[in-house]
Amino acid sequence: MSRLTITGLKKDFDDVCAVDNLSLALEDREFMVLVGPTGCGKSTLLRLIAGVEDEDGGHIYLDGVRLNGIPPGRRGVQLVFQSYALWPHMRVFDEKKYSNLSFALKIRRWLPGILNDRAQDVMRRLGISKKWSRRRPDSLSAGQQQKVAIGRAIAIPPQVFLLDEPLANIDPVARLEVRKELRRVHDEIGAVSLLVTHDLTDAFQIADRIAVMRDGVIVQVDTPENLINHPANSFVESFFTSVHHERLLQEFRARRKARKTEPTPDSP
Repeated sequence: MSRLTITGLKKDFDDVCAVDNLSLALEDREFMVLVGPTGCGKSTLLRLIAGVEDEDGGHIYLDGVRLNGIPPGRRGVQLVFQSYALWPHMRVFDEKKYSNLSFALKIRRWLPGILNDRAQDVMRRLGISKKWSRRRPDSLSAGQQQKVAIGRAIAIPPQVFLLDEPLANIDPVARLEVRKELRRVHDEIGAVSLLVTHDLTDAFQIADRIAVMRDGVIVQVDTPENLINHPANSFVESFFTSVHHERLLQEFRARRKARKTEPTPDSP
């Protein structure tokens, strides 16, 4: 069981306040999507949770344990960057050498047989072809690189899964496929997931709840349905005016209904 709680978080860059006394709570196994205008602090928030930026104030808790000051590699948090940040000189997977999919496993000294089984399982679940294994990132398409980046992040299942604009550089056809994979991977690993996007269609089709951010603060957190029908203020109302409401809401309701009828990962 994982629950992420953020209280009074603050981050300044010189005279710019990127995150301003922000509080947010994500429930166990929740997939939350974070939306807001460019420059409102969304990516900075992810980096603070992951520990790659140091906060200037406030607290971050995972299951009641304070994460402030804990190194990124020991937080149980994985961050997938928009740029993918794959190791350019490493192949997708090599069971004998360091590679993008085996790196985290090797530095933790996993036994070769167990390491290979784990990597093969990740590749199978994400549809990473064995033909890609010997290739380096620069010979892969954007969609293929994205899958490898996600695979690297979940090689050791995280408690918190952070994704910064993971679909921004992917063509429309691959976008639909990867969007489904993100939701499926989230459900399988049972993590708390927080995804940043500018695309409201992505948000509606992936999220359990959506958090709306503006000027470093969270303005409203709610289901897509309530954000449209009961906006907290005129900013939230205007933010969703461009969305094809009825179609997306129907898809959201259908997805929610389907998940309620599925067995949980802990079910026999």
